[in-house]
Amino acid sequence: ADGCAALPECPPKEESMGTIVVYRSISGFTKKYAGWIAEELGAPCVELGDFSGKAVADGDVLVFGGSLHAVGINGYRKFSRLVAGRKLKQLVVFAVGATPHRAGVEEVIRAGNFPGDDGKDIRLFYLRGGFDYGRLDWPNRLLMKLLKAKLKLRKQRGPDEEGMLKAYDRPLDVTKKENVAELVAYVKGLGG
Repeated sequence: ADGCAALPECPPKEESMGTIVVYRSISGFTKKYAGWIAEELGAPCVELGDFSGKAVADGDVLVFGGSLHAVGINGYRKFSRLVAGRKLKQLVVFAVGATPHRAGVEEVIRAGNFPGDDGKDIRLFYLRGGFDYGRLDWPNRLLMKLLKAKLKLRKQRGPDEEGMLKAYDRPLDVTKKENVAELVAYVKGLGG
């Protein structure tokens, strides 16, 4: 039901293996990407709710993914508290959103999630996911219902806004396994 049946299991176990993939997913798009990344890296994949941070060793590479809400990465604050004080080889973050990638999107996401110098050492990737209103929990449904009303009131809407309105009735899934290639190559280049 979560759209990940064809993916390898993301076992809720924490093993320090050099690289660990942690994710927070609401409607399945981030989970799908986390599964593909973990599969390509041969790394364990852990849902944020099952992650304590205890298995993280100094020198590990952590990959965290969450969906975008406005420009905030869902679950990132909790995740960063769980790994605070660890001397990581690298922290890689991927943010999953419904809109097409545009130049400068990473800088906007970075500014909204990593204040000051907090994110200077974080490698950030944007992956296009999708939108499925029917798979949202009730708080997110309420927020998205408000957004829909706001979009409908606009006299002039751009293509992204028109596409978003259409996605309320016809779910949008633009996830592709090849979208993780750059992130995977980056992590493999770290030797993690």
